[in-house]
Amino acid sequence: MHKLTRPTLLSFAALAIAVLLSVGVGSVAIPPKETLEVLWNTLQGTAPTSDINHTYQIILLTLRLPRTILMIMTGAALAGSGCAYQGLFQNPLADPYLIGAASGAGLGAIISLTLGWPASPFSYLAVPMTAFISALLTVFLVFQLAKVKKTLPVTNLILAGVAVSSFVTALTSFLLINASGELRRAVVWLLGGSTMAGWKPVLGQLPYVLVGLIGLSAYAYKLNVLQFGDEQALQLGINVNRARTRIVVFATLSTAAAVAFTGVIGFVGLIIPHILRRVTGGDMRRLLPFSMIGGAIFLVLADVVARVIVAPQELPVGIITSLCGAPFFLFILRRSKEKDW
Repeated sequence: MHKLTRPTLLSFAALAIAVLLSVGVGSVAIPPKETLEVLWNTLQGTAPTSDINHTYQIILLTLRLPRTILMIMTGAALAGSGCAYQGLFQNPLADPYLIGAASGAGLGAIISLTLGWPASPFSYLAVPMTAFISALLTVFLVFQLAKVKKTLPVTNLILAGVAVSSFVTALTSFLLINASGELRRAVVWLLGGSTMAGWKPVLGQLPYVLVGLIGLSAYAYKLNVLQFGDEQALQLGINVNRARTRIVVFATLSTAAAVAFTGVIGFVGLIIPHILRRVTGGDMRRLLPFSMIGGAIFLVLADVVARVIVAPQELPVGIITSLCGAPFFLFILRRSKEKDW
């Protein structure tokens, strides 16, 4: 128990530090002490003690805290789904970005944006559901193209993912060209920058992320068994096809929820599971939850860097994750050639 308790406490402590940094950094710097004081007073329903605290409260509760929570959920969703994809297909390069789930979700979300669904009362239902359906169809197509009999070679998966993602991206670009009114907003969104502020996107994303991540956690043991082959799984009474289908659905739902509200953010699902696998081992019952926490920490910190690196302007967070992820991807690709994963 001690082996699990200490890393868990350290992970949550690191997440708390990242959150304090995220809500404190910006055009108006808010010291950690004032941040904690404002949050404590808000929980107690106490009025701000001064005008400056009142200003801090408005900035924290209406802008920075919702954005930070959105980054936490998005990072957890991308890292958790990436970890599940890697374990399910025993493939070190199978993350939501590389196998087409993110680009497929992006196409679905852009379809919703160009049709004007965000202006409807059902906007926070329509956008993620369209992204989910599109992502699911894209992943299915990639796997069908990459499959050789019953195997899924790494090279085939990469090539199929790149080809299908390029085609989907071309369709997305075509829709953007014909939606000039939403062009700038959509381009920023595609680079991994949320164009929505406040609590509405948080509340809109929350149910989808919860369903996806809880579903993946419930299948952690079956993910372990599936890595030993179909025969072993069948002997232990696991319905292999049903388990695989549900894991793909839950992972794709998590990815679609992330993409629908924060744009296409790459490499989170690739970097975090690989790093944490060296710390926690390959047991999905530990690796999955730690990947979710690690993804949340990573994306919150990446968002902080995106805000300050060219201040007072702001970069899309997807640019920061890509700058970190591209060299890491090349490193993993090189290692995968030298030895089996």
